[in-house]
Amino acid sequence: MRRPLEGKQILIADEDVGFVSVLENYLHSLGALPRVAFDGASAMALFNKIKPDLLICDLAMPHMTGLELIEQIRLLDSEMPILVISATKNMSEIAKSLRLGVQDVLLKPLSDFDRLRETVFSCLYPVMFNSRLDEQERLFEDWDALARDPVAASKLLKELQPPVQQVVSQCRINYRQLLSIDKPGLVLDIAPLSDVDLAFYCLDVTRGGDNGVLAALLLRVLFNQVLQDQLVQQHQRLPELGRLLKQLNQLLRQANLTGQFPLLIGYYHREQRNLILLSAGLKATLSTDNQHIELSSGLPLGTLNNAYPNQMSQHCDSWHCQIWGSGGHLRLMLSTE
Repeated sequence: MRRPLEGKQILIADEDVGFVSVLENYLHSLGALPRVAFDGASAMALFNKIKPDLLICDLAMPHMTGLELIEQIRLLDSEMPILVISATKNMSEIAKSLRLGVQDVLLKPLSDFDRLRETVFSCLYPVMFNSRLDEQERLFEDWDALARDPVAASKLLKELQPPVQQVVSQCRINYRQLLSIDKPGLVLDIAPLSDVDLAFYCLDVTRGGDNGVLAALLLRVLFNQVLQDQLVQQHQRLPELGRLLKQLNQLLRQANLTGQFPLLIGYYHREQRNLILLSAGLKATLSTDNQHIELSSGLPLGTLNNAYPNQMSQHCDSWHCQIWGSGGHLRLMLSTE
């Protein structure tokens, strides 16, 4: 399995042996290659040797303080992300580190590893992560208003549709939708999980009425995080999309979104050339260089407490998927760069 920080070299500079051990093991579980220095001078020597993707450092260290280390590194590299994790209560030190271009500061004792993970992701994948974060804040701040105003919810959903052509995880993707202009039908979302794998889904919002649009907005915020969590926690080579579907079904029920929500989920790993498609209510056909396969629809989300999907898996460098539902017809195409 390609884990979210696979191959990322992270330099940890901290004199606290116990904390370093916990942090090192946690980053390693996410696929990173952590390197450790217990003082600023050693960290500087390691930085010159390995050129890490991220520096995580304390401010209080012997031989060379964290601020001195950051100053030296910024003379050599103005772009590398730096995360400070420190027990300092000196706000001037925190302010100075931020002026030196530190991406974020977390305070010890650090017990919220979900926040640590999100912070590390935002340091290493700023465009991907921060754009999603902005969407989350916008959606949840306005959720009650959107629930009361279906027209505004539909307008927001239309604004959030992905570009018809883009490059994601070094794969070229384009799609075409054939649907009613004034009403949302088949809603598509595509996003990278790492440099080599991506996920997407297509949701037919027509059968859920106003709840269909709200379900699409909720899935847009939660889908990738749920899938990313599953990959990290299960340590699998490939995700269990059936298990993911059950989690999404539960999330819709917890949000009191009743109705039928036909959904197709896809996952593609570029290095393994592995495509997984899972349908819960949408009919799809997959075409590769030498195959043409039909995927039956299964039961839509929201129909029963449990999900009963149909799934296929194929090895391919490029593919063409056609998806049908009550809300129209969508063609999605992918080729590796």
